[in-house]
Amino acid sequence: MSNHDKARAAALFAAREWGHEVFPLSINKTPIIRSPHEKGHTCQGMHQCGAPGHAVGDATSDPDTLRWLFEQAPKAVGYGIRCGARLVGLDLDRKEKVDGVATLNRLASRHGFEIPQTTTVCTPSGGFHLWLAVPGGTIVPNSVGKVGPGIDVRSSRGYLVGPGSTGRKGEYVLHPKTGYIEPQPIPEQLLRLMLPPAPRQQPNRRPAAMSEDSSTRALQGLINVVLRSTEGNRNDRLFWAAAKAWEHVRDGHVAASDVEAELVGAAVQVGLGAGEAMRTVASAGRGVAA
Repeated sequence: MSNHDKARAAALFAAREWGHEVFPLSINKTPIIRSPHEKGHTCQGMHQCGAPGHAVGDATSDPDTLRWLFEQAPKAVGYGIRCGARLVGLDLDRKEKVDGVATLNRLASRHGFEIPQTTTVCTPSGGFHLWLAVPGGTIVPNSVGKVGPGIDVRSSRGYLVGPGSTGRKGEYVLHPKTGYIEPQPIPEQLLRLMLPPAPRQQPNRRPAAMSEDSSTRALQGLINVVLRSTEGNRNDRLFWAAAKAWEHVRDGHVAASDVEAELVGAAVQVGLGAGEAMRTVASAGRGVAA
């Protein structure tokens, strides 16, 4: 069986048996189907335009659609699993002088929580992916090193490389001692480390009334500003949009977790690094809070 066929079979199994939404990846662990749109587009996935090439926006659990996606990507040798409301991944790197496993163990000891026995995927570099679940309605932002050295968080608009995938350094496989386990809840202490700090409140200021629909439209408009940015002005547009969004947070109209998750996700989609985007959004928030 070729690596392409192996990845397709593993992806179909993950969708059918585990209920996850998946999409094809290249040997570099990146989305392999090119976007059908010009830069700055606002299309979120195949459900909007009917064409593949939206990375996580293509993820599906429908077997026929998944087979079709792999037909469009004959060089795909892996698949990504969509993260977000149901699944959050901890990517524990072990490379050079960084050991994400040791970092997580220290955090567990320091903050008094136990690392749950959950689905664990062994990566070719010697690290691990832990699959965890969050309480309903909680939006965990993607992050790189925020929780601790060697620990990356994959959540909204992010993905994990699924077991049965092949990368340049080797294969991703389920840990032999655990196999597949329904993703276990994140310990509360660990979840707090993943979430952004709550913004400072101004108790003497009474927020003007804003409906849920209007606040959603306001945030979506700011996300679109970032999605329409181009190389050379992406960071400036992100800072401007984030500053406006944090004003809505300060007034109580938008959740802080939504601002970071959605704006960082949009920035990554137009080519900014996740770390850079998170720093820009945080910087804009400090400016508003001041």
